[in-house]
Amino acid sequence: MIGALAKLLGVDKWLIIAVGALALASLVFLAASSAYNRIYDSGYQAAAGKFTAQIAEMKAAAVEARDKEASRQSAANEAAKARESQRIADIEAENQSLEQKIEELQREASKDPNAGRVVLGAPGVQRINKIR
Repeated sequence: MIGALAKLLGVDKWLIIAVGALALASLVFLAASSAYNRIYDSGYQAAAGKFTAQIAEMKAAAVEARDKEASRQSAANEAAKARESQRIADIEAENQSLEQKIEELQREASKDPNAGRVVLGAPGVQRINKIR
């Protein structure tokens, strides 16, 4: 058959065999290249999908961690504000008590008959000791 084709074309049969082998090698190369590209692309798509999912998961975890930290900070700030408010109320109550003591001591001092003297008497010393 190859010999008949070579006679029909007027060429040597080895040339027909070489052209046929070259055509066959080209077809095998194209088929292998196509299969390789499909395998490569499917592997690439699988890897891209996997890592896209991992990135989305890491982003979701980061958002969740950020929200938890913001919630923790908000709770800590609220607790600090409550402690500060309580401390301010305690200081104001203590201040009110001290102001009442000062007024009481000033009334007692104004009633003291020895208030104008240079030396302190016993009631004056007692008033000073109450301040301590």
